[in-house]
Amino acid sequence: MNRPAWAETSDLLREYYDHEWGLPVRDTPGVYERITLEGFQSGLSWETVLRKRPAFRAAFAGFDPATVARFGQADVERLMTDAGIVRNRRKIEAAITNARATVALTAAGEDLAELVWSFQPADPGDGVGAAQSPESVALAAALKGRGYVFVGPVTMFALMQAIGLLEHRLP
Repeated sequence: MNRPAWAETSDLLREYYDHEWGLPVRDTPGVYERITLEGFQSGLSWETVLRKRPAFRAAFAGFDPATVARFGQADVERLMTDAGIVRNRRKIEAAITNARATVALTAAGEDLAELVWSFQPADPGDGVGAAQSPESVALAAALKGRGYVFVGPVTMFALMQAIGLLEHRLP
């Protein structure tokens, strides 16, 4: 398999690239999970987040937005003591805020996955080597307008690549 250089640096990244990166994720819990993990990755290596992914899944109720949306201050404090995850208060609170925004989006008759996929560019190969695109800027603005946080254009560009909106790969 012809992998990019970043995917050749460890077995964990090779496995992620070979079996997940760039493959379509079209369900709301899956997209919510990726938004959350991309937010936690900000300022860190993706490998660090992937290594902690099982602990993140346990800490955030399998990334079920309805469950995470009910988290309160006691849950934030509990998560701040969980050595298995990245213990950053702003990022933990962002995960909860984004779960609440996802629940509100659903209540308004919208679907997070459909919303995100509506920003797929006409040419998914555009932007190779870029850090953001007009579509990631627009997606970030659309999500922020719906109450999401930690969803800047660069983070959304990475999300779009990871879930198959850009540089689409067939399973």
